[in-house]
Amino acid sequence: MLFDRVAVPVAVCDVYGSVQAANPAMAAECGTTPGRLRGRDVLDLFQPQESGQVERIAQALRLRHRSRYQVSVRWQAPDGSERHGQLTADPVSDTVEETPALLVMLRVQGEGDPGADRPGEDSPARATPIEARILALLAGGATTARAARETGLTTDGVTYHLRRLSARWDAANRTELVARAYAVGVLTPGVWPPAPVMDTDER
Repeated sequence: MLFDRVAVPVAVCDVYGSVQAANPAMAAECGTTPGRLRGRDVLDLFQPQESGQVERIAQALRLRHRSRYQVSVRWQAPDGSERHGQLTADPVSDTVEETPALLVMLRVQGEGDPGADRPGEDSPARATPIEARILALLAGGATTARAARETGLTTDGVTYHLRRLSARWDAANRTELVARAYAVGVLTPGVWPPAPVMDTDER
């Protein structure tokens, strides 16, 4: 699906903000899989910096206004750091009379410390629970398709996570990724089948 290939974090929500679908990039910001975001309130995942913004948007949606709405938000990243950015919500529907769904996009602007670099760059050894699970599967010889089945992601979702890891760790291929995972302590040495140092899949 094109939706899964989009590198920007994107979700489709109902008019009340309940997530109906999310792409791997959005799920990665929450340290989970797209399926586990379904039914979650987007404003529980990303806290508005100004509560008045949300009320004004809700009022506009009740009046069926179809502008683009933006909310400044903060959230906790999977590595424990606090990030901030902007949610943009575009009402979409087939007809003007229909209650619109919301196409929500997240623009990551930085971490809580204004001097911090992009997520993961200050501590390249870090890996999210889903990344660690994918690495363990690859270390055990899993294909992209099998890793997708085991984690509940699409193959594009697995590839997205691997690209993020490759950029973070400056790895040229999957063999280097697995080797680096053992070297930095993401995977447990001397254990078969391969496993993350801590079983954090359900976190």
